Amino acid sequence: MPGKIPAMLLQPRSRVQPAKASPTFSAVETLKTYWLPLTLFAASLYFQLLVVPHFFPPSHYDVLGIKRYSSIEEVTKAYEKITSQWSSGIDAGSTNDFIKVQYAFELLTNQIRKRDYDIFGIDEQLDVIDKAKVQYNGTSISEIHLPLIEPVSFELADCDYGLVNSDSFVSVHESNKAFLVQMLSFGSGQCHQFLHKWKRIVELLDGVANTGMVELGDAQLATYLAEKRSSGQPFFRYGVPALVAFPPGCKSLKCLHRYDGQLSVDAVTDWIATDILRLPRIPYYLKESMAQKFLAKSKPHKVKVIFFSKTGERASPFIRQAAKSYSAFADFAFVLLQERESSLWLNMFGVESAPALVFLKETGVRPVVYHGYINSSTFLDIMEKNKHQVLPQLRSVTSMELGCDARGYSRAGSDTKVWYCVVLAGRQSQELDEMRETMRRVQGTLSNGEWNTVDQDSFSAIAELALKEKRLTFTWLDGEQQKRYCFFYVNSESSYETCGPRYDITDVSKLFIVRYSRNSTDEMNDDTPKKSYEALFAADTDPASQLVATYSGPLKIPEIIQWISEIIKNGDSNDLPSFKTKTPELVPEEADSIWSTGSQTIIAPTKGIKPKIKGFVNKVHDYLGDPRIGPILLLGALLSFGHIWLRKNQPSHVRQTNDSSQPPNGTRKEKPKGKERPNLRKGQLRNQLIPPSLTDIDPKDAQQMEFSNSDTE
Repeated sequence: MPGKIPAMLLQPRSRVQPAKASPTFSAVETLKTYWLPLTLFAASLYFQLLVVPHFFPPSHYDVLGIKRYSSIEEVTKAYEKITSQWSSGIDAGSTNDFIKVQYAFELLTNQIRKRDYDIFGIDEQLDVIDKAKVQYNGTSISEIHLPLIEPVSFELADCDYGLVNSDSFVSVHESNKAFLVQMLSFGSGQCHQFLHKWKRIVELLDGVANTGMVELGDAQLATYLAEKRSSGQPFFRYGVPALVAFPPGCKSLKCLHRYDGQLSVDAVTDWIATDILRLPRIPYYLKESMAQKFLAKSKPHKVKVIFFSKTGERASPFIRQAAKSYSAFADFAFVLLQERESSLWLNMFGVESAPALVFLKETGVRPVVYHGYINSSTFLDIMEKNKHQVLPQLRSVTSMELGCDARGYSRAGSDTKVWYCVVLAGRQSQELDEMRETMRRVQGTLSNGEWNTVDQDSFSAIAELALKEKRLTFTWLDGEQQKRYCFFYVNSESSYETCGPRYDITDVSKLFIVRYSRNSTDEMNDDTPKKSYEALFAADTDPASQLVATYSGPLKIPEIIQWISEIIKNGDSNDLPSFKTKTPELVPEEADSIWSTGSQTIIAPTKGIKPKIKGFVNKVHDYLGDPRIGPILLLGALLSFGHIWLRKNQPSHVRQTNDSSQPPNGTRKEKPKGKERPNLRKGQLRNQLIPPSLTDIDPKDAQQMEFSNSDTE
């Protein structure tokens, strides 16, 4: 109505709300808010004030008051300047100060020690300072005995055990053998003391691993093999001598192993044999357990190798290497020879003293005994001579070597065209043992030439000559284990008494001889193209033809030798027909020895939990010595503080800005939910996309006009 002021104008409302008072925080709330930056700041102070000085103590250059890496001349001048001041009484120093200065002078004026200290940080006689302080406490400087550091003299003749440089290191490293390297310094007393142990280690590793010595004077190679700090400085964690090893086939530092154990001959060689070469250990047996745990469990076809030691030392690496290589032929054991048990071993094996090496073969055969120390090459020769029993067993791993395989050649070589193999087949029984004893005598008679001395028979000379020429081999076959092979050669009605499982108490051993023959014409035609059926036939047959003859005479040595000689005479002189067929393959025997299986479960000294924890602690220790940690923690504290401060202060400012840009609460009207603009969905009618016209909007103060009921024209 005219003359009246609208109510809205009577109560004006500001669009900007008054700013809220900033909240006040207590000290506890402030600490809770800024706990992370405060913690990082405290940690940075701790590192800078305590940790860094511990890892970076004052150097010997600081003691002399000169810069690091100064020359020997500068060191001498600084030392003379300090001592002259003390002698003149201008600045008299204490005994402890003199000891520090004197030690720094002796260390830094020795060219080799200075080199080791500057490049690798080696200072192995640092404890001399503390010992001298205790020894000369309360005394004058004149009473101190000089020099403080004991001199070390290295002779070049002492370094004949594999001193290598950068050039020779590459050539030695190209070998597929393991490579043990000793890092040494000619100025180190510890290296000089370790030298005689190193010589013994080299002797024990002969033939098993390559060895070499790297002097720190070869800075390029020594730096390459040293550990690296976070700053890149090379160092040796436990000083020198330091031992590193490359496993077989390793050509880079990624597979390099570092030794951190005791520097003894036994510990180092065991580390190489167990961790680097993965060789099984050979256990010791007492006299009570020898028969039950070793002799009874060993396979009957294997030779028993027993070492007698008087010190109880661990098996040498070359012995363990040979034990692994000959695991299919022999089982190994160690015995500590004690004085109260010497008579027992003397009567049982013929061992008179230790060290001794005993080979036990078949029952009834005297043990083969070797007394005295044995090196690597001698031991391998002895093993090669005694790896078989006196009458060797025909097995999958020995058939080629014995010359009793149609797919192979004679023991005399590939040029031999005709050769023979005498086989005694049967199941394990008393009868088989007796026949094996008979065949051993036959073999021994022909080997020693005893038959010709008793009876001048021409037939014996034929067999003796064939055995001497390695065209004749004696062996025995386990008919139960190798049943298919046994049935193939013992093809008779009574073959079940010899081959296969035991179904009856009767066991009959059979003696037969196989004549092998290789035709040079057939071997020349191997490379010529063949027809399809010829190729199939060649694949189903063995290269050598075979003829088999079974012995049916009495079990007497003269008759057996005569029978063998007749077979050889007829086989060499007559042109016998060639019969080729496919021989059944021998069944592989259990290759694992009784000691190697159990030794695989033994945890190596450097593969347990303690070494892993020790390695983790060393890594943490190395990271703590990084001088960049303190500044990094301080930077993290500043960034964290700034982030928290911005997050606390930014929301209130933004809220005030947003509130000032919005209308007052009384003038704002919320849109009814029912009048909200509908969402545009796919599939709606096209006319719904057209915006409403201005005439479709009702003004806020609009009123509906009433019209009269009269009609208008």
